Amino acid sequence: MKKLLGYIVSPFALLAFFLSLLIFHPIQWMCYNWGGYKAHKRSVDILNFFLTYSVTLAFNSIRFVNNQNLPTGRPMIFIANHQSLFDIPPMIYFLRKYHAKFISKAELTKGIPSISYNLRVGGGANIDRKDPRQSITELVKFGTRMKENNWSAMIFPEGTRSKDGKVRPFQSAGVVTLLKKCPDALLVPIAITNSWKLVQYGMYPLNTFTKLTWEVLEPVEPSSGLIDELIKGIEDRIREKVEQK
Repeated sequence: MKKLLGYIVSPFALLAFFLSLLIFHPIQWMCYNWGGYKAHKRSVDILNFFLTYSVTLAFNSIRFVNNQNLPTGRPMIFIANHQSLFDIPPMIYFLRKYHAKFISKAELTKGIPSISYNLRVGGGANIDRKDPRQSITELVKFGTRMKENNWSAMIFPEGTRSKDGKVRPFQSAGVVTLLKKCPDALLVPIAITNSWKLVQYGMYPLNTFTKLTWEVLEPVEPSSGLIDELIKGIEDRIREKVEQK
């Protein structure tokens, strides 16, 4: 029944999603070129509000839980599991005051309205997974920008999306590289639950009546232990939170 309903309501949700991308592409361009970083960031925040809530048109719910007292004057590295492309807009929108930038695949910088433009000019890191030298260089530059501007990073250390909700092993290399240039960055785990269920039939139809949850967990000081062990501990905490539901 949920899948059948998805065929009916998905066009409304997907139309809202892709119209938002099309409408905000020129808005982003104008904001960036005429108003600079601050105006551009504001346009991206508003865009991601609309992207986040577009899925509610398919009778899905959004819940973002942040009971942590996170600092606003310190860089952070948000570390999350990855289940679908719908993971991203709520993280950008609800964590907007922390100026968090994504580490993304370089191929995403072309061909996608709004998203590609933001990746090119927004200040994050766009890495070529086939070119380790380029990837490291990009991360080093990004880590420097984090330190200089008190920006934060968002990273999915699984490296790929989980299609069944099971948390895959985390890789620590990206976090290690960022910390070399931005050693004071606080590590902040985020557990994403049920995003995979939204697209378990693919992008069409979207699933319906899915409770999508993002929960910010207790942060970790990078100086409290070996980074590989800290990342493994974050992985275990996220897995426990995600797979118990």
